[in-house]
Amino acid sequence: MKRCSSLWILGIERGSEGLLKTFNSDIPYNLIAWTYMQPLSPQLNAIALTVSRQMVSDLHPADLAEIISQVPQKEGAALFENLDIETAAEALSELEPDKQAEMIESIEPEKAADIIEEMNPDDAADVLSDLPTEVAKEILEHIEKEDAEDIQELLHHEEDTAGGLMNNLFIAYPPNITVSEALERFRKDAEEVEPVYYIFVVDPLEKLVGVLSLREMILADPDKLLADVMQTKLRTVTPETDEMVVAEIISKYDLVAVPVVDSDGVCAGVITVDDIIDVIMPREGKRKRRKV
Repeated sequence: MKRCSSLWILGIERGSEGLLKTFNSDIPYNLIAWTYMQPLSPQLNAIALTVSRQMVSDLHPADLAEIISQVPQKEGAALFENLDIETAAEALSELEPDKQAEMIESIEPEKAADIIEEMNPDDAADVLSDLPTEVAKEILEHIEKEDAEDIQELLHHEEDTAGGLMNNLFIAYPPNITVSEALERFRKDAEEVEPVYYIFVVDPLEKLVGVLSLREMILADPDKLLADVMQTKLRTVTPETDEMVVAEIISKYDLVAVPVVDSDGVCAGVITVDDIIDVIMPREGKRKRRKV
């Protein structure tokens, strides 16, 4: 069945709102009612959201990205510019590469930097690699040094490798702390890292020595050391591993994430199953990451 465009869906919705209520049904969450829209010209060739900022923020990022992509560039940029930083970062992650660059270039470098900084480093690196070099450098200058270094580190890896897929933000603890200590740390650390599936256990040289799923950590004896409850039979990849090999490993061993280690065994990052879904079902215009 041929899919209708978002604008046509919006038009149909105005006549169907009452019908849906008759059957005690609501408008699907990914449609915007005409009551939240207004024409910007008599010909209705441009529209604007009149819904409150809070209600826009409550939309799923993928639906918000679709709205931005479907309306004319000027209106899409205006909507994007008025989003709060967190919502803008989430929506930006869902846009196609060319639209991401378009939106970031439409706003001031300072705000662009705030949005990029809110994203996971791997997503941020993807966006910056598609921008003109001078624009990307200017944005990086406005990002905190530590975050900028995380992003630049990822820009050195090719897009179709484990290094290009991985997120270099992850949670790792030493093996000689107790489970209760790890849980206490996790409550604070998890606010800065998303998503989290495993806790990595590293030695003083940051070499990966074990892994612990969140379920295993929660169910473990709080007084035991991580060294006593961690899994030591590890499935890992290197930054140079081809992305399809990574996908095969995650599928074969039924993993939700796989650690990336360098030649010395030091944990460099993590690749999650949602990263692999993007490999298996790539978006249109898949990018090739370039250095900035």
